[in-house]
Amino acid sequence: MGDGFTALAASEYFRSYSVIGLLAVVGVLFVAVAFGAGRLLRPVVPTPEKLLTYECGVDPVGEGWAHTQVRYYVYAFLYVIFAVDSIFLFPWATVFAAPGYGATTLVEMFIFLGFLAVGLLYAWKKGVLAWA
Repeated sequence: MGDGFTALAASEYFRSYSVIGLLAVVGVLFVAVAFGAGRLLRPVVPTPEKLLTYECGVDPVGEGWAHTQVRYYVYAFLYVIFAVDSIFLFPWATVFAAPGYGATTLVEMFIFLGFLAVGLLYAWKKGVLAWA
């Protein structure tokens, strides 16, 4: 009796995965058909204007290389740090409200915020946060 039940459970288990596999195949086919139809139906008339690099409606002038200020990357990095902080705070608030997790999650959050504060103080001491 155990072998029949095991085979039935395995059959049901793999049937649920076959639905997911079928859905993935249908999704891939849908994308392939859409791209194939676009390739077959679009007009192909290359002109010098179409082959020209397009950027914000302005014709390109000069070389393609330009110097970029490094400080913009630092601002982007600081933004990512605070975005990760906010992503971590929302689930923490829900776990903190659950019974039995109060003290542990509170200590974990203060450790996490301490690491962020040390990073922010380091950036402030290096003068990264000063607008020039």
